[in-house]
Amino acid sequence: MPMYETDDIVEQKKRAKRKKNFIRFIAVTVLLTLAGTAYVTHEMWLPKLRGLGKQYTTIVNDGRLASGNFPIEINDSESFQLDCSKNSICVLSDASIYLYSKEGGLIKRRQHAYTNAVMDAVEDKVLIYESGGTRFSVEDRSDIVYSKKLTESIMFARLSPEGYTAVVTTSADYDCEILVFDRDGKEIYKRQCVERVNDISFVNESEGCVISYIYAENGSLVTSVQETLFTESSEKWKSPGLDTLGIQTNGYSGGAAVIGIDACGYVDKSGNIRSIYHYDGEFAGGDCEDGKSAVIINSADTRKYKAVLFSDDKAPIELNFETPLVDVTVQDGLAFIMTENSVEAYDFDGGLRSTAQIRDSYTGFARTDGYIFLKSYDKIDRINYES
Repeated sequence: MPMYETDDIVEQKKRAKRKKNFIRFIAVTVLLTLAGTAYVTHEMWLPKLRGLGKQYTTIVNDGRLASGNFPIEINDSESFQLDCSKNSICVLSDASIYLYSKEGGLIKRRQHAYTNAVMDAVEDKVLIYESGGTRFSVEDRSDIVYSKKLTESIMFARLSPEGYTAVVTTSADYDCEILVFDRDGKEIYKRQCVERVNDISFVNESEGCVISYIYAENGSLVTSVQETLFTESSEKWKSPGLDTLGIQTNGYSGGAAVIGIDACGYVDKSGNIRSIYHYDGEFAGGDCEDGKSAVIINSADTRKYKAVLFSDDKAPIELNFETPLVDVTVQDGLAFIMTENSVEAYDFDGGLRSTAQIRDSYTGFARTDGYIFLKSYDKIDRINYES
């Protein structure tokens, strides 16, 4: 049996105690360091942690029609156009432009005397132009900001959130021409095009635009898109032809989305085609905003009705419905879809975020803030709609 001196035993106990204290010190130091780091960076990781396992609750709106100034009766037109600016309900009839408050009170009425008038409302302004004619105007709630009479016929026009206007006209020497006017009506850009332009989308706070063209390729109509700056003569990028007849284009930071009559496609910011989705039914409407697109498809023969949601970084999401789809708009990261008996809002993961039953026959709708404005043949109703 080994023999130990008393001093040796005491020294061993001291060394063990010092080692234990040292390990405890290191552990406490590491914990304090981690805690300090977590506190400094908590704004980065805490929202993500809170979002884990979070489920959205579907908001069920009551769909009750507003009273008071509603419904708004439209009696001077066989058909009318409905849109919403930032603070107004905008109505264009055959003879007049009407601006109403969100409560339905008439702000102003002006006779426009345009043939085949078309309206585009964005932010706090409204663009009215004469399709096939030569006149257009930009106005707000109080007055006409400016008006123009051009030498060539207007094919279509677009208004940007910053108040810039792009007008596509016919041309004697080219297929068409693009004229861009700033918020004061001064011409800042002109482009003569050898291919037919079918849509324009402003980008970079109206520093430039994405233009879509239609042309024939291998016996079929295709759509090509390109981005240009108003200070440059050549384009930044141009895409090959997408196999569809494009009807709406949306430029965004990642490139452009094109909604066509039989397909929806995406192009990246170098002009390369990223994806294309062909519909398997009759196209009934579509809309796009900030790289997110939604189309509605009705197949009367098979009685299949669906909406397809597209985002540039996700696979398409298909949503099936029991009744035909009437209208769709994309706003604030949600797709608002009207069926024959409801208005439903979906996020672009396919989640149902809100719904409301409707009890009349409507042909379309417009949305702003917490309201849905329902359009029928001769009136406008309003329902509260939280989304």
